[in-house]
Amino acid sequence: MKTVYDFTVKNRQGQEVSLSEYQGKVLLIVNTATGCGFTPHYEPLEAMYKDLKGRGLEILDFPCNQFANQAPGNDDEIHEFCTLKFGTEFPQFAKIDVNGENADPLFAYLASEKPFEGFGKGLKNAALNKFAAMNNKKYGDKTYIGWNFTKFLINREGKVIARFEPTVDMNEVRAAVEAAL
Repeated sequence: MKTVYDFTVKNRQGQEVSLSEYQGKVLLIVNTATGCGFTPHYEPLEAMYKDLKGRGLEILDFPCNQFANQAPGNDDEIHEFCTLKFGTEFPQFAKIDVNGENADPLFAYLASEKPFEGFGKGLKNAALNKFAAMNNKKYGDKTYIGWNFTKFLINREGKVIARFEPTVDMNEVRAAVEAAL
C-alpha cells in the first residue's frame, strides 16, 4: 500500500528529495503562498514547528502560484519573504502546481486520500468557496486542492490521517498534530 514515503519532491535548489527521509515523523504538508489572506498562517505554523519539532514533527512547505497568482516570486524570493517576515525554519521545497495536468503527484495522492469537502459554513467560507470554484474550474477533474494553505496531516507510518482547509482554525490543526505525536 502506498504512503507519502513513496514520493520524491524537489527542494529549493532543484535537487530530488525522497520523503522516506522523514520516515517515523509526523508530517504536516502545506501548499502555501506569500500574498494570500491566509499567509499569516506561517506564524502559528512556525510556532508549532518550534514547539513540537523535538517530539517528531516536520512541516513541509510547498509554495504554489495557482490561486490568483498569490505566490509570484521565485523559490529564493519566497524563502526570503518567509524567513524575514515569519522566521520560518521548517523545510520549504520548490514551487509546484497542486492542480491540473502538471500537478505534483504528491498532492494528487494526498487529495485522493483525503478529498476536498468544502471550506465550511458561514459567509466568509461561502465567499471563498465561490471564488475558489471560479479559479479552479480550469483544472476540471484534476482539481485536488481548493486554495492556499491546505494542510495534510501524516502519521508516523506515512498515512494521510487528516486534511485541513485554510478556513480551519489553527488551534484545531495544532490539537490534531499534538494528538498524532
